[in-house]
Amino acid sequence: MKRQKRDRLERAHAQGYRAGVTGRSKELCPYQSIDARSQWLGGYREAMEDRGGGLFSKGQ
Repeated sequence: MKRQKRDRLERAHAQGYRAGVTGRSKELCPYQSIDARSQWLGGYREAMEDRGGGLFSKGQ
């Protein structure tokens, strides 16, 4: 059970990161549960920091 839960949260984080890199709004988070939503938003924030640091160009 723990492995499945961790995998689900890792996937939420990765999806949030992808959403941030592509410039989607954080309001479009598809998760309702608090844990998954916080992971998604964490990934989104990381992507925003990486974009701000010049890791990704805004046109990608």
